[in-house]
Amino acid sequence: MVRILVVEDDKAMNGLVSTCLRDSGYEVKSVFDGVQALSALEDAHYSMILSDIMMPRMDGFELAESIRLTDKTTPIIFMTAKDDKPSKLYGYKLGIDDYITKPFDIDVLIMKVAAVLRRAQIENDKVVTVGNLTMNTEEHLATINDKEIALTVREFDILFKFLSYPKKTFTRSALMEEFWDYDSSATSRTVDVYIAKIREKTKDATGFEIQTVHGLGYKVVLK
Repeated sequence: MVRILVVEDDKAMNGLVSTCLRDSGYEVKSVFDGVQALSALEDAHYSMILSDIMMPRMDGFELAESIRLTDKTTPIIFMTAKDDKPSKLYGYKLGIDDYITKPFDIDVLIMKVAAVLRRAQIENDKVVTVGNLTMNTEEHLATINDKEIALTVREFDILFKFLSYPKKTFTRSALMEEFWDYDSSATSRTVDVYIAKIREKTKDATGFEIQTVHGLGYKVVLK
């Protein structure tokens, strides 16, 4: 059973999220601030942590920082009204896995939870296979029909991201935020060039296709 810790001081929101997660088949524990969350984490293992940022006693940033001191892998998703870029960048710098801003569609949150859990499982397994393509995340090695393909580190990470979230559209700006520094000389054209290179290097791969979402970015569709 997948156990999720919901950390949210708004009791109505906490109850809604927790109920919907239970209806989706997850086991859920609800707490109302970061101090209670750390206490719960001492008593049991959780597959994921969903946390608000603005909370009494200990906020979400402090909570994520405390967790990552000893636990580098348990997925953390922020669900918060703070939609400014500095807050998002700081959250990712602390090691969170995803970020959803309030108000949000509860169905979108449930899909994010499933996607992040799937990616966490892939990372734990160290190997993902789609069609005749295999990616070993521990060795940073990609093969097609057991023959290595020469992906750079960034190309590997982008492709792995796509395969971890099939059907999810990644905007060019989101890809730049995650894989390039905003202060670098990278542009949206840089992203297009990398996608073109990945497509060329994986042209013999079966089981997926990198599709262009016109005006937005890219997504992987499984065949």
